[in-house]
Amino acid sequence: QVQLVESGGGLVQAGGSLRLSCVASGRAFSTYAMGWFRQGPGKEREFVRAITYNGGNTFYADSVKGRFTISRDNAKNTVYLQMDSLKPDDTAIYYCAAGRIITTQAFMRPSSYDYWGQGTQVTVSS
Repeated sequence: QVQLVESGGGLVQAGGSLRLSCVASGRAFSTYAMGWFRQGPGKEREFVRAITYNGGNTFYADSVKGRFTISRDNAKNTVYLQMDSLKPDDTAIYYCAAGRIITTQAFMRPSSYDYWGQGTQVTVSS
């Protein structure tokens, strides 16, 4: 079992930055790939960024390319999402997720992940 707790969300003006954190319980964190997803009002949950278990590879959605960075610190059981140049369209609840994932396409599918956090709200004002 892995429990995930996100933090760092809030209200920010367009063009601003936020850093989300996701802390995992348990000793197996370093064996899990981690992903960030988001769900905006009236929208389906969508992939944002993901990182392999050892941080060697990352994946991104085109909508956040060049603006959002994912990183992890396995010693702290934490994964981060640095969000820069935020836009009103980035407004959503952001979720982190953990899964044992191998294939590239699988990183982008919510169904590939076994554990989810409760989410943190990010609101970007224009």
